Amino acid sequence: MTLRNRLLILLSAVAALAAVAVASVLHASARAERRDEVQPGGPRITAGRITLTTPARLVFRNMAWGPHRDELTTVPASDPSGPRTASGLKCLRFYAGSGTGVCLQAVHGTVTDTYRALILDAHLKETARYAVPGIPSRARVSPSGHFAAWTAFVGGDSYAGTNFSTRAAIVDTRTGKLIPTLETFRILKDGHVYHAADVNFWGVTFAADDRTFYATLATKGSTYLVRGDLHTRTVTTVHTNVECPSLSPDGTRIAFKKRVKGLPKDAPWHLYVLDLRTMRETPLAEPRSVDDQAVWKDDHTIVYALPGDYGADLYSVPADGTGRARRISTAAVSPAYVR
Repeated sequence: MTLRNRLLILLSAVAALAAVAVASVLHASARAERRDEVQPGGPRITAGRITLTTPARLVFRNMAWGPHRDELTTVPASDPSGPRTASGLKCLRFYAGSGTGVCLQAVHGTVTDTYRALILDAHLKETARYAVPGIPSRARVSPSGHFAAWTAFVGGDSYAGTNFSTRAAIVDTRTGKLIPTLETFRILKDGHVYHAADVNFWGVTFAADDRTFYATLATKGSTYLVRGDLHTRTVTTVHTNVECPSLSPDGTRIAFKKRVKGLPKDAPWHLYVLDLRTMRETPLAEPRSVDDQAVWKDDHTIVYALPGDYGADLYSVPADGTGRARRISTAAVSPAYVR
């Protein structure tokens, strides 16, 4: 092959790659623009007021394309797929309890994004804000509304891998006192004080006593359910292979995702419920891998998100292992029930 032919082939290849790159950019741009258009066949959404004290409501991040994408929206808890009322407030993650909300947001910069946690009153008005050190992944508020917690990735991008680090923070919403990381707490593992450089915490869930919480502790390639004490600043291992715990309203059970051997590395979890008295695990009737911190609708029903056409959809499943999973709302994520 002559030098001229080689140059022609090289130039053709470069031109083809450039065309692919331009097409990709245009496609991404067009898709981003379409997100501002109302989703065909999607839920009906209108702007309005949302309060975190109106009973029997479900509040969540709206994922449907259109002018209210990413805003907190609300529907009757009895009609989760019904028309939505949009608040105008955008959150990546959200949760609420007793008239207090926590909203995790991205602040888009010219070079990089930063993240923050907003503490909200019952009318979604900001009462405090805190810097979040990485990409937000989980959020919770205690049943009393007196404490809020959040988890952020500070390295890596998935719980499914091994190369990630997390920070779990807890704040007293009355005093503003922040615990920026649970890694400062004393760890009791198997009855002994435990120290390790690779300790990570995530997925805080609160009990009703404003003292006890549960979370995931990861170390040496294993995960543990820990019970935390805000007064003594201690966490104690309770059970193995537990991630993203969620305490039931009656305080007796933990819904969680569990790694199951033989499943793909990028989809390794099944939903379970743990009885805290007997330590008996019950697998739930959701056959798909769930990467979410589930929410209890009531003492009998678990709600969680799975990937959907517009980001995520909400599903529910009985908490006793019976029945089957069913989709309750499309284009929605990060739900909180107002009781």
